[in-house]
Amino acid sequence: MIPLSPIDHVFTGRGAYPLEFVLAYGRRMDADRLAASLRRTLALFPPAGGRLVRLGEAYGLEPSVEGCAFEVVTSSTTFSAGVDRLAFVDAVETVEGQPLARVRLTHTPAGSVLGVSFSHAIVDGFSFFYFLSAWSGVFHGRDVPPPVLDRGLLAPGAAESGAALDPGSVREACGLFLGERRPEIPRDRLRWTSRLFPKGELSRLLGEAQAACPVRLSHNDVVAAWLWRELVDGWAPAVEETAFLSCPVDVRRRRPGFPATYFGCAVAFANATIDRDRLATAPLADLARRVRDAVAGVGEAQALRSLRTIDLLRRQEGLAGLERLHVVHPRAGLLVTNLSRLPVRDVVFDAGPPVAFDILAPAERCAVVLPAEDGLDVRICLPLA
Repeated sequence: MIPLSPIDHVFTGRGAYPLEFVLAYGRRMDADRLAASLRRTLALFPPAGGRLVRLGEAYGLEPSVEGCAFEVVTSSTTFSAGVDRLAFVDAVETVEGQPLARVRLTHTPAGSVLGVSFSHAIVDGFSFFYFLSAWSGVFHGRDVPPPVLDRGLLAPGAAESGAALDPGSVREACGLFLGERRPEIPRDRLRWTSRLFPKGELSRLLGEAQAACPVRLSHNDVVAAWLWRELVDGWAPAVEETAFLSCPVDVRRRRPGFPATYFGCAVAFANATIDRDRLATAPLADLARRVRDAVAGVGEAQALRSLRTIDLLRRQEGLAGLERLHVVHPRAGLLVTNLSRLPVRDVVFDAGPPVAFDILAPAERCAVVLPAEDGLDVRICLPLA
């Protein structure tokens, strides 16, 4: 039995979106070899084959190699522009008794499509592709170093107590938004779009912002600031006085000695804010500086504070209380996550590297920064009007 960490618990229950990617290959893959190598990989990554078990007002993972669902289907639909790609993935739900990982191999007239859905309670973006890269290594008979699975590395430390938590104290302590219970995810009411940022445009935007900012900025700061300004103003109600930008921060890089091979959800959340009526006209340098300062503020101490606050909420309100946590402000916010270093080309089986890929996670009001051949490809998930 593997107890969940506090941040794992945030992604359980109703409205907890999974992480989903689909990868297209130019040739058909051998389904039997793929299934056999998956079973061997699951033996190294027990959480990926686990199911949730309730432990009072907490959850644990009960590992089982049968826990990851694998199916093979045939379709006349190819992985091409304009095609609804939801059919290529079998979505997980992070609830008791259900598989926390599902893999669907679809044979198409143009080759094969591998659709993988993982509960966010067992992986973040790094761990998702860490698993896929390890699976590729096992498929080809290479030695794969075992991952670090100890959820105790994200234990909250000394117990805290005190007054009931309110939205303001929760956001300050852990970058999450405490509100109404999360609704079910309406996949038919979400729309993914793409915005390409070629290298030339990235250089121009960075130069514009850096010229008016004394702090060194990154491409991610500028892209996140641009998305914040361009997207949030279109849906945030006028009654909202503040606009929010949320950014997941990888704890592996913020805690000394934390193992780089930790397999799990190891993120904390940074928040940037601005007065709602200033957002649309704010200089890019101002917004990028706010993003930079917010992300830089999530160090080891803040990451531990975040874990303690989530754990305190669980002890005060139980698992139902955690379903009131939102990773993005539900009315005037955007979440931007940077996955531009994903090793997509390393996910090679017997059909060569992927020729295309897509993200399908039903993460409302979210933008995902992905690698592109000439810059960055930002996938944006927005609710339909």
